[in-house]
Amino acid sequence: MLAYYVEWHMRQALAPLLFQDEKLDEHRRERDPVKPAQPSEFIKRKKTVRLTPDGFKIQSFKTLLAELATRCRNKCRLKHDHTGPVFYQVTEPTHLQKRAFELLGLFPVK
Repeated sequence: MLAYYVEWHMRQALAPLLFQDEKLDEHRRERDPVKPAQPSEFIKRKKTVRLTPDGFKIQSFKTLLAELATRCRNKCRLKHDHTGPVFYQVTEPTHLQKRAFELLGLFPVK
């Protein structure tokens, strides 16, 4: 149950990067409740252009998570000294990863 709750909140936060209608609540209040539901102009434009206002490609939730999963932390040690000190090096986030972390309110690991 907790996983669904976390996923729902992530989808809400990442909506600007996803094929998701961010203005769905507004659209529901404005439309005629008797007529069949139609996509809003905002979502039609978003699906046609396939770009966010920031210039990122629109993603599915699955592909965005796959993109976020490419960020890693490498454990490093000098080759000749196997007992020496260890340090960690984190890969630089891509622009898309930075934007996703901003939307989620997370700070990338340094």
